[in-house]
Amino acid sequence: MSIPETEILTNLVARVFRIEDVTSEDPHKGFFLRYRGQLLNEDSASLYDRLADALTPYGIIPLFKIEDGRQVIYLAPKPPEPKKDNINTNIILFVLTVLSVLLAGAQPEGPFPADLGGQLLMLFKSILTGWPFAVSLLGILLAHEFGHYFMSRYHKTPATLPYFIPLPPPLGLLGTMGAAIIMRGIPKNKRVLFDIGVAGPIAGLVVALPVLFLGLSLSKLGTVQADPNGFIEGNSLVYLFAKFVMFGKLLPAPVDAQGILYWVKYFFTGQPAPIGGVDVFIHPVAFAAWAGLLVTALNLIPAGTLDGGHVIYGLFGSKARKAFPFIIGLLIVGGYFWNGWWLWAIILYWLGRVNAEPLDQITTLDPPRRLLGFAMIIVFFLVLMPVPFMTLAK
Repeated sequence: MSIPETEILTNLVARVFRIEDVTSEDPHKGFFLRYRGQLLNEDSASLYDRLADALTPYGIIPLFKIEDGRQVIYLAPKPPEPKKDNINTNIILFVLTVLSVLLAGAQPEGPFPADLGGQLLMLFKSILTGWPFAVSLLGILLAHEFGHYFMSRYHKTPATLPYFIPLPPPLGLLGTMGAAIIMRGIPKNKRVLFDIGVAGPIAGLVVALPVLFLGLSLSKLGTVQADPNGFIEGNSLVYLFAKFVMFGKLLPAPVDAQGILYWVKYFFTGQPAPIGGVDVFIHPVAFAAWAGLLVTALNLIPAGTLDGGHVIYGLFGSKARKAFPFIIGLLIVGGYFWNGWWLWAIILYWLGRVNAEPLDQITTLDPPRRLLGFAMIIVFFLVLMPVPFMTLAK
C-alpha cells in the first residue's frame, strides 16, 4: 500500500493535535513523518484511538511520544501481522514439563541408592506419587501465564500461548524453570502494558495462597538436623505469616529464645542455621505453593521486561530506568548470602536494561491502576525471599 500525500495525513493528525512543525524523516528509521505540538485535550488515550482508526485504511500507525518535554507524534508503516504460532511446540514442552515436575515431586519409599542411575530409576518407578506437587505447582504457573495471555487477548495485543521449560532432576529441584508467553504485538499504551504485566502475578497468587494454607495444613513440625547436603526453604513475609497462622509460632524456631535482632539477621542472611530448632517439614503441596511465591517474587523484580518492570514503567515511565543500577547492586550484595542472586544479576544485566515501550507513551496510568501499581510494589516486598535456600551445615 502506497503512502498518501503528506497533506492528507497532516489533516488527519490536525484533528487531534495542535501542530507546531512537521518533519519528513527517512523511512528506514521506522517512521516517515514527525509532528511536534500539543494534543487538543488531555484524554490522550481517546485521541490516540481516534487517530489510529483514521490511519488504519492507509496501513499507518501513530506513535505518541514525549521528547525534550514536548509532545510528538510519529507516523510509521503498520507492521505485518504476526505469523500464526505452531502450538505443537507449546504442547510438547508442557507434556515434558509435566513429566519433569512429576519426577521432582516423586516420593520414593525405601533407602535411596547412592549412584545417580539408581536414584533416577527409583524416581521413575515412583513418578505417579509426585502428582500432588505437580498439580499444585503447575496450577500456579498456569494461572500466572494465562493471566498474562487472557489479558493480552482482552486488549487485542497478540501473544503466544505459554512456553513451559522442563528441567528434570537432578538438574532442577522443581522440575521446571517456569514458563513464559511472548508478546507478538506492541501494547497500545502504558495502561495495556501494565494490565498485561500485573495480571500474571495476581492470578498466580490467587491460586498460590489457598494452596499454601492447604499444604501447611498437611505439614508437620519437626526438629532440624544438621545435614551438609540438606537445605531448608527461605522465608518471605507472606510465608512467615502463613506458618505463624497455622502453627502459632515463627518458624524455624531456634533452640533458645531469640529477640527481634535474630529474626532480622536470619531473614536477610539465612544465618545461623537453626540446627536443633523446630521447623515445619512441609508437604509437597506446601512446597509447590512456596515455589509459586518465589516465582512471583522473581517476576516482580522491578526491572526490564519482567512483570515488575512493566509495573514501574507504567508508574514512572522512562524514569524507572534510573533504578536499574541500584537493583543490580542489591542483587550482587544479596549474592553473598545466596549465590543465585549473582546469576540473576547477570541475566538482568543482559536482558533487563530495556523496557517494553508502548505505541502511545503519552497516556499515563489512571488513578485505580496507579493505586494497584503501588500495591504490587508492596506485594513484591511481601513475597520477596532474600535467601530462598539455606544449607543445614553446622
